[in-house]
Amino acid sequence: MSSGKKIWSVALLSTVMLAATAGCGSGANSDGKIKLRFSYWGSDARKKMTEEAIAKFEAKNPTIEVEGVISDFPSYYDMLATRVAGRDAPDVISLEIRALREYAERGALADLAAKVNTSDIDSKLLTTGVVVGKQYAIPTGVNAFSMVVNPALVKQARVVLPDDSSWTWEDFVELCSKVTAGSGGKVTGTQLSWNPAYLQIYAAQRGEQFYDGNKLGLSPQTIKDWWGITQNLIRTKGSPDAAKSSAIYDAGIAKTLIGTNTGATTMMWSNVLGAATKASGQNLELLRMPRIRAATTGGMFLQPSMFYAAYSESKHPFEAAKFIDFMVNDPEAGQIILSDRGLPANSKVLSAVSGKLPDADQKTMAFVNEIRGELAAPPAAPPKGSSAMESILKRYSEDVIFSRMTPDVAARKFITEANALLAG
Repeated sequence: MSSGKKIWSVALLSTVMLAATAGCGSGANSDGKIKLRFSYWGSDARKKMTEEAIAKFEAKNPTIEVEGVISDFPSYYDMLATRVAGRDAPDVISLEIRALREYAERGALADLAAKVNTSDIDSKLLTTGVVVGKQYAIPTGVNAFSMVVNPALVKQARVVLPDDSSWTWEDFVELCSKVTAGSGGKVTGTQLSWNPAYLQIYAAQRGEQFYDGNKLGLSPQTIKDWWGITQNLIRTKGSPDAAKSSAIYDAGIAKTLIGTNTGATTMMWSNVLGAATKASGQNLELLRMPRIRAATTGGMFLQPSMFYAAYSESKHPFEAAKFIDFMVNDPEAGQIILSDRGLPANSKVLSAVSGKLPDADQKTMAFVNEIRGELAAPPAAPPKGSSAMESILKRYSEDVIFSRMTPDVAARKFITEANALLAG
């Protein structure tokens, strides 16, 4: 994923090319309709349901036409930053929490307070879209970074799943190594993850925050111990070796070990369970993340799966807010989108669509309800530069597993580079 500095350097280089067309992408059509553009990323399935929701909005608002601007995820933020730098951004923008502050503090987003109805959205969840006191973004839905398991593959390896309410990281490594051994190597215990959410959960179990203001709140020892789990998984063959782990890291869900039924567990956001289940064709279950022995908290948290925001220079701010309101609050939109953008943030919409959710999403809803009382409060928007954190963390993690750096050196370098980026 692109770094914050790279995103904006690319954008600035493109500003001159886009300046001539700045602002001309939105306006009125020859038929007098107001035209909005709505940017988002995703698969063909997401595109299909989004276009269906847009058609429903247009039917209810015949004077407004919405053009969906879809991108694959790896190129989404490069595209968006280039458009923002050229003052030609879409009227309605999809964002993750890690990119929210970056765009809000650059003046690219409009304050949506009192413009979108938020009365049926949990107040704690709603505050995740607030930056410097302004409601720059509205959460679409919620999810939790969780452990996913294929029980059938675990059973075939003649291994018993631990109790996820009390299991430890040592239990997890042992489970993965036993699955690999018990299957004769046909199934690997897990696929490695270097998602910052995983490290955030692990750090919370040690009483540390991932971010402390505009710098990391992580100690070098915590990062080294976290890498120790990865090293133990490789050493015990509970995961693939360094080369294969690196090669499959950015593969789409259909090509992951869990998606191809060659891995028994993985870590991912809960709203991906449906896609993973479809890819594998098997029953998958969500589990709590393991804990450090004697930890007083599990460290898990609910987070908006994504946000809707409005471009600050949109020529049609009222209509942009109206479209966001529809996507978040209208049960008819909810019946189309279901949990594609997380379990709906609007409680009434969630209630309206709950009976229509596929089995995998029913499991996600039940799991989130089961663990809700154990969860930490949703996190605030992280500092500018955090959109680069996964790529930086992945780079240093690979340096460790390929023995290009010792964990001690890599941890110090990671903290130094990350803090420099966040301070910039």
